[in-house]
Amino acid sequence: MYEIKENRRRLKDGTEISTYTRDVVSCNILEVEAGTTGYRGGDTGHGGRTYFRIKDAACTDMDVHVMRDRFGDAEGFEVMLGGDCELETMIRALKFITKVLEEEAQEVYD
Repeated sequence: MYEIKENRRRLKDGTEISTYTRDVVSCNILEVEAGTTGYRGGDTGHGGRTYFRIKDAACTDMDVHVMRDRFGDAEGFEVMLGGDCELETMIRALKFITKVLEEEAQEVYD
């Protein structure tokens, strides 16, 4: 079993949310954090806020590229991993993120 820590995080827009963090351990280690306010009934002006973070805590062969539009705004990101353990830990990290966001969203979708 692994330890899950509950945190508070202030987002760039000032919104405070509860997040949950855990380490995903194999030959490499990822630190994963995720949280959301849940649904708030709107777009970015009035809707909910969602946050997730994946950090190399040890020996992860990972490269991330942010894709930007002509105004410099982020329009996506790419993640490249090297190694079998990186594949394994990333799958587990993404499952954790999904679980946190689904539970905190407080709404069920099939």
